Amino acid sequence: MRIENKSRFQHSLSDPAEFTLTLELVPSRAGRGTAHDRALAFAREAAADGRLQAVSITENAGGHPALAPEVLGLEILELGLDVIIHLSCKDKNRNQIESGLFAWDRAGLRNLLVVGGDYPQRGYRGGAKPVFDLDSVQLLDLLGRLNREQPGGDRRNPIVKGLEPTSFCKGVAVSPFKHLEAELAMQYFKLQRKVANGADYVITQVGYDARKFQELLIFMRQQQLNVPVLGNVFVPTPGVAGLMNQGKIPGVVLPDHYYARFLTDFTEPDKGRKKMLQRAARLLAVLQGLGYAGAHVGGPGLTFTELDYILAEREAVKSDWLEFITEFSCWPEESFHCYQKAQDGTGLNSEERTAGAELSTSLTYEMSRWFHDQAFTEEGLLYRQMSRLCRRFASGAGSGLLDLFEYYVKFLLYRCQHCGDCTLPELAFRCPQSGCAKNILNGACGGSRDGWCEVYPGRKKCFYVEVYNRLKKDGLEKSMQEGFLPPRDWALNETSSWVNFFMNRDHTNLRK
Repeated sequence: MRIENKSRFQHSLSDPAEFTLTLELVPSRAGRGTAHDRALAFAREAAADGRLQAVSITENAGGHPALAPEVLGLEILELGLDVIIHLSCKDKNRNQIESGLFAWDRAGLRNLLVVGGDYPQRGYRGGAKPVFDLDSVQLLDLLGRLNREQPGGDRRNPIVKGLEPTSFCKGVAVSPFKHLEAELAMQYFKLQRKVANGADYVITQVGYDARKFQELLIFMRQQQLNVPVLGNVFVPTPGVAGLMNQGKIPGVVLPDHYYARFLTDFTEPDKGRKKMLQRAARLLAVLQGLGYAGAHVGGPGLTFTELDYILAEREAVKSDWLEFITEFSCWPEESFHCYQKAQDGTGLNSEERTAGAELSTSLTYEMSRWFHDQAFTEEGLLYRQMSRLCRRFASGAGSGLLDLFEYYVKFLLYRCQHCGDCTLPELAFRCPQSGCAKNILNGACGGSRDGWCEVYPGRKKCFYVEVYNRLKKDGLEKSMQEGFLPPRDWALNETSSWVNFFMNRDHTNLRK
């Protein structure tokens, strides 16, 4: 992590002896008003108190328009409290992102949480257009290049030298709270790509199961992903808990039987608020006992007085954290666990991996792999003929005919979107431009639930669940652990990807 003059938050992350505490603030849908005033008042008290290392500020949470995070961030920074700005990929293209990053670096907003972002919802006169020009892994690559004073970095976009380097600290998110093997595996595989591309710290999704929290730490240790992890501690209101249980908050899972506990608490005169705060304190103690580097606290309407109670209660009970494991054992046993349950009575995990399910695949996938191996690998029987054909028709009248033939064949088989830079071979012959609502190239977002796409729940399976299942049948699922697919090059749009491959124009040749 190349950061000069580290902030207090960054120093805390790098100190193994310190338990880093951050809190999430959600800007209101206005530039002024009581909600904004409450956020500033909270930050003022937190800055004076000193136990929080930073507050994070969301960017259009839930896909709804809200005050830009840097506005509130700068005001809080002036109060003497570190700020983490959420940087999502959903609303801006790569050039606008880079422009904004220069502004944030100049203003001193250098702590980031890099996320794909919730799918845009209704705004001015209807639904907003989703952008998703970059995914979170590609955005990390951009940030790393800016920190090294080298934006760009391929044949069509050469490295720009002589720029003043930025100093961003890059956080990422991951969810161990997934029911299906494919969903969970793709979360962990993408985390590996994120760390390989420069992630400096990790924050988990909201969850309440100790075994799943521990599972993430075991996986990271076994894979030597040596970055600090903050566990998410969320204090819900009755309304928000209901939305979590119904799957209305992307990526958040609150199992039925655990939600039933919340409902019992909500019948009390204070609507269960004290019990929710006590539960948060105990979860903080569990996270610290498990070995987390810190915790990320959040919840609608959380006051500083309530945060003070949570932190004080945590101090009082932290030595008893093992006694709380049963309270945080909510994950359905039939759901997939990466590790088998320990037999020591703790209710936690052993380090023995769980065998996954046997899977079948499709004839289209098998035929597609065969044709690709024959026509697009140098050892293939059709490689020379295909190369000569594509080079012959690379320009001139024949190029249009070849392009149309390729497009219609691939549209019928894969719903091809004619991007000109085909990633079918890397993604089990599933097209991310048509199959993924967010057009993600480097692994699943965190919004799926029970295998369903965040955007089309109950109607469309998560694109990366299907990719994983196809790859696993042939023992290739671990190919998703590493590698890097660069963002789509829009200069190739509506051109032949076959020609671009043999003419050294596509992403496969950029890596050579």
